[in-house]
Amino acid sequence: MTTDTLVREQARSTGFAAILAAVAAGIVLLYLAGFAEASVFHDAAHDTRHTLAFPCH
Repeated sequence: MTTDTLVREQARSTGFAAILAAVAAGIVLLYLAGFAEASVFHDAAHDTRHTLAFPCH
């Protein structure tokens, strides 16, 4: 194998690992969101708006 082939193979496996991690994180977030109460979403959005200095009242 040449160095170019090894670099391409490593980049391919790193890209696949990143995609797999993103999919896993998305599944976990959807699972947690399915069991969260509505007030949790309101509070998270409210706090985010304040963090970004966006008025919400």
